[in-house]
Amino acid sequence: MLLVRSLLGMPELRLRLVVGAESLDRPVTRLYGTELPDPARYLSGGELVLSGLLWHRSAADCEKFVTSLAAAGVAALAASPPDAGELPAALVEACERHGVPLLAVPVDLSFAAITERVVLELAAERVGDAGALLGRHRRLLTVVADGGGLSELVAAGAAELDAPCWVLSCTGHVVAGPELPEPAALVREFLVADRLPRVVRGTTLLPVSARGGSRLTSWILVVSGDRAQDEVAAELASLVGVERARVVQGREIENRAAGPLLRQVLAGGDVAARIAAVGWDPDAPLRVLAASMSDGQVEQAVALVEEVLAAVTSTFLVAAVGAEVYALAPSGSWTDGVRSALRTLEPGLRSTRVLVGISSPVGHAGLRGAAEEASHARRLGERRTGRTCVVAGEEIALHQLLLAGVPEELRRSLRRRLLGPVLDYDAVHGSDLVGTLRVFLDCSGSWTTAAARLHVHVNTLRYRVGRVEDLLGVDLSEFTERVDLYLALQAG
Repeated sequence: MLLVRSLLGMPELRLRLVVGAESLDRPVTRLYGTELPDPARYLSGGELVLSGLLWHRSAADCEKFVTSLAAAGVAALAASPPDAGELPAALVEACERHGVPLLAVPVDLSFAAITERVVLELAAERVGDAGALLGRHRRLLTVVADGGGLSELVAAGAAELDAPCWVLSCTGHVVAGPELPEPAALVREFLVADRLPRVVRGTTLLPVSARGGSRLTSWILVVSGDRAQDEVAAELASLVGVERARVVQGREIENRAAGPLLRQVLAGGDVAARIAAVGWDPDAPLRVLAASMSDGQVEQAVALVEEVLAAVTSTFLVAAVGAEVYALAPSGSWTDGVRSALRTLEPGLRSTRVLVGISSPVGHAGLRGAAEEASHARRLGERRTGRTCVVAGEEIALHQLLLAGVPEELRRSLRRRLLGPVLDYDAVHGSDLVGTLRVFLDCSGSWTTAAARLHVHVNTLRYRVGRVEDLLGVDLSEFTERVDLYLALQAG
């Protein structure tokens, strides 16, 4: 049995006990990594909780976090402060008060290394001495221990199971394995499944370590045939989780520069040096992506954007700035890929909307404007339908981008001020002068084209437009008047 005491006895981990000497014989049953301020709903007891303390802002945060761990009955907390300093005194006091063993993680030790070691120990416990089954498990464990990587692990799993295997992200991206027809269809089955594993379309779908407890950011192990009760398939899914932890850890390391860089972009500073510092060519064109989720889950939105971009480009930085998530990536033709990836995720969104705006490609000097363009494009998506919406700067007119940056209340006020008398006239008389005006302006003021589109005589159109002019006190032969009214119509 793996105990908290056993973790301290693993020399390669170099964990240090801070408090909780009286609880070292607690069994560790699984791992859970989190940066949520209150992870209670994802804990079932016996976990070794890993945290970089990104949630920590005050002593009250420590009390809330540790209280949730204690209530769930976790085995211990292994923590490493994000600034490589000392663990917060409030955290130490809270752990001691609530009886939660606290282990300090060396700053140069990745959580992926801890995850790998502990998962191997837990896997060895589950395997036991089952003869041939033990040999199959050991061969898979050896691939992980030797650092073979995800592709080699999946290939070894396929050999042990004598069945093709794949790893998918919930964007429909094949992370590892051979070519797979219609991966998006399997993802949709996974997202709506009542329980997992699930056998569908002649394959078994097994979950792989969901980030933040959400299927949307999970990976999926797909094994050909009915393998729902197969211990080797379950073990392979667990070991794929180890490899995924390495991927996530690598992204976290790369993204440490993302927050400061994107904040400087939004502030309008010179970011050429920062771009060069992350290994990118500061003279190469870049795009900015802005995203949000309607339920306000910023951490989940960050993870979701990472998975979506990983499906379409190998190089990107992602960070939350306030309530909005921004990403920076080299320019490329990946807008359609982002749109396709989000459509694949839609069955799992239910009542949540994901909105994404993508800027036009720019050099480093134009990144602030690109960030504003991406943010305005995202807000423009709020006025469209669908659980996901991707709006690219190149796809929309300048006036739409400008209107997207105007608060909704101000847009309504401007529309009312410019069109109020016509709106009131239509409401009283049951007419549609507003519709007539819209068609007339859409046709660039062409009487014959607008009359044909409205299926009325030109004289009828002239009468209606005249009524609009009288009600509003404007002359629609004037270009500036047309522009103002056109924008007012678009603001509705």
